[in-house]
Amino acid sequence: MKRKMSVSGAFYPGRAVEIERYFEHFSTVYDEHNTLPHDKSRVVIVPHAGYIYSGYSANIAYRVLQHSGVKKFVIIGPSHKIGFDGVSLCNFNSYETPFGDIKSSDFLQQALREKFGLTCTEEAHMEHSTEVQFPFVKHYIEDAEIVELVYSFAEAAELSKIIDYVLSYKDCGVVISTDLSHFYTLSNATRLDNICLEAIEKIDVKRLYEGCEACGKLGVEAVLLSAKKLGLKSKLLDYRTSADASGDTDRVVGYVSACFYE
Repeated sequence: MKRKMSVSGAFYPGRAVEIERYFEHFSTVYDEHNTLPHDKSRVVIVPHAGYIYSGYSANIAYRVLQHSGVKKFVIIGPSHKIGFDGVSLCNFNSYETPFGDIKSSDFLQQALREKFGLTCTEEAHMEHSTEVQFPFVKHYIEDAEIVELVYSFAEAAELSKIIDYVLSYKDCGVVISTDLSHFYTLSNATRLDNICLEAIEKIDVKRLYEGCEACGKLGVEAVLLSAKKLGLKSKLLDYRTSADASGDTDRVVGYVSACFYE
């Protein structure tokens, strides 16, 4: 069973050549003013809006992952379309992208299903929070293997156990997908988002619940719990809002990318 593209042509271009233009532009702009961190990271937080809005932030994180040497990833994102209990894992053998298919990690798929009893809610996998990550993975880590996890009504502590297990294998990594605050004025958005940024930077779950708003906050909490347990450090890679691309400061969405390392 192949995981077909569902938001191609909407959240990201349907043709590889157009996506490459985005990635090249993002990297050129970044490199003009910054030096890419050399930390060996297997864990990142990335946004999931349309590439024109949040692709720049995500692109930095995937360039960091590219240098990790890791080839197997679990992509974790919140469900935006349907509600269900727990975390969904479906028996996909590949994931479609404009760059070609990404192979499923049979090892991770079987291990996670057996250890955590994960079941498939297939409708939940028509999900943009995870899908927009696939072209980045295929472009920057061509021979990567992935597993897609989508969560709805779940517990952060249980999701953190999954992250811990994945990271117990040194050749495996984790991608956490989230956007930040939605549809506030720019001043209010940055105020709320700064709480999220501080929580991530300090690996402080308590701070996360002092005003941070994020559609994937459960995933962020889970990865912070894991980072704390595993003694990881964090680094913010980029923060921006939709206003940077659109100029609209009245209804703003926030985006962050970050990495965790030993």
